[in-house]
Amino acid sequence: MEIITAKRAGFCFGVKRAMDITVEMAKKSGMGVYTLGPIIHNPQVIEKLEKEGIHPVQEDEIEGREISALIIRTHGIPCQVYDKISAQGFRIIDATCPFVKKAQRYAKLLKENNYQVVILGDINHPEVKGLMSYAGEDVLVVDEHSGLPALKSKVGVVVQTTQPVEALKKVLSKIVDQAEEVKVYNTICNSTALRLKETEDMARKVDIMVVVGGKNSANTSQLAGLCRSLSVRTYHIETSGEIDPAWFEGTDIVGITAGASTPEWIIKDVEKRIRDIGGKSCNGN
Repeated sequence: MEIITAKRAGFCFGVKRAMDITVEMAKKSGMGVYTLGPIIHNPQVIEKLEKEGIHPVQEDEIEGREISALIIRTHGIPCQVYDKISAQGFRIIDATCPFVKKAQRYAKLLKENNYQVVILGDINHPEVKGLMSYAGEDVLVVDEHSGLPALKSKVGVVVQTTQPVEALKKVLSKIVDQAEEVKVYNTICNSTALRLKETEDMARKVDIMVVVGGKNSANTSQLAGLCRSLSVRTYHIETSGEIDPAWFEGTDIVGITAGASTPEWIIKDVEKRIRDIGGKSCNGN
């Protein structure tokens, strides 16, 4: 049984940057380092950071804590929240992904130029909640399946960084039927597009796909959904402990991919577990 691991599996640039910032700050400051919400969407990483003294905290849990540094998570936060915690005098370290920051700037620019801002993304995702705060009161959040209400004549579009480009194309085809002027900022992270493409190519060649990453991770769930849409047997797991040897009976090739917030040590552990079952690692495609 061959094992093929995607070359782009694991931490993307923004997540690696945030993790480096967080660990370095903990070394410098010692006690009292907090992240405003989970720094990334991976429960095992959050647990590991907590053991090192770095704790996630929600906005309403800040009062009364001795905070030496408050780190903004990769997904960013609403601008009103940033202003509020800044006014409290905390030392703030902004680990927001640079690609998310760019999307925030574009949302603000569109609002300032009197465009109705349409955000393609998941309205419950923290990145999208942050984007909404920059986009004005008439902001509209949609996904690729959404119908559109009546739009204004000038519409500006920004995108949650982990959305697939095909979703953007579908939404734009609906917007142009209504709006007289459309301005689009394609803020999809290139890493996301490449990871999806690599995963799609791999899924077409293997018998089973194992997708590794947090169950609360949007981009990991998206990878799993893509694989399932291609009718390949797919298992979305967070750790090697979830693997059942029975999955691999009669299997010739196993593909492994992982979300942008999955650390290398978890991916390696999954590879080892499958090798122990009877797999043989090969180079990624």
